[in-house]
Amino acid sequence: MPAPVNPFKQALLDKRPQIGLWLALANDTTAEICGSAGFDWLLIDGEHAPNDLPLIQSQLRALAASPAHAIVRIPVGEAWMIKQVLDIGAQTVLVPMIETRDQAQAMVRAKLYPPHGIRGVGAALARASAYNRIPDYLATANDQTCLLLQIESMAGLAALDDIASVEGIDGIFIGPADLAADMGYLGKPGAPEVQAAVEDALRRILSHGKAAGILTGDQTLARRYLALGATFVGVGNDVGLLAVSTAALARDFKKNTEVETGAAYA
Repeated sequence: MPAPVNPFKQALLDKRPQIGLWLALANDTTAEICGSAGFDWLLIDGEHAPNDLPLIQSQLRALAASPAHAIVRIPVGEAWMIKQVLDIGAQTVLVPMIETRDQAQAMVRAKLYPPHGIRGVGAALARASAYNRIPDYLATANDQTCLLLQIESMAGLAALDDIASVEGIDGIFIGPADLAADMGYLGKPGAPEVQAAVEDALRRILSHGKAAGILTGDQTLARRYLALGATFVGVGNDVGLLAVSTAALARDFKKNTEVETGAAYA
């Protein structure tokens, strides 16, 4: 029996657009709720969210029965972090702040078992192999592991063509918020200069035959990126959805109550 097929990786190969949501609440119940919402993928954020390895594993378990594919973003590009999240069952990993070809090559090696890479052979202890109940896991896992690299700085953009030409990378994700900050537009990822750089980056990624991805809460921009050929697009996050919807409910209820109260005393 081989390693489970990675449907997200296959979708990228087939150039089928995949729409996703960021999970930053670090909660397995939230993940489970979002898992059945209809998104193609959900990203468990280990960079900016208060996640650790056990919390990430609990969210992977919560998503196991859902149709949404789980992606894990690690805090930084370290081989040992990739090894750990793969062992707990993630098949797709996003690595932030990639700026050089050497970094990209190191991340490819980190995701692969020897002789092609340096991933430690600990599958007998791992959730990824169903605790050694998948007999052909070691022989087939490399083919189902999906590596996404995140470029989010001017240095990364300068090296984009070198990075995108590295074999073993499945997709490249542009981080508009950090890129905007590095370009001098802190908090303004929608600035025309930033958007011009983002669109150019997406085109360059696609020219290398790699899948292109991005995150934006602006639906108009999201549709623009899809029209440009972006394959995996995040359209929001659980924190933002909760913050906006709760504030709107409280505001609307209080407004209506004030109107009704005022009418009663008219």
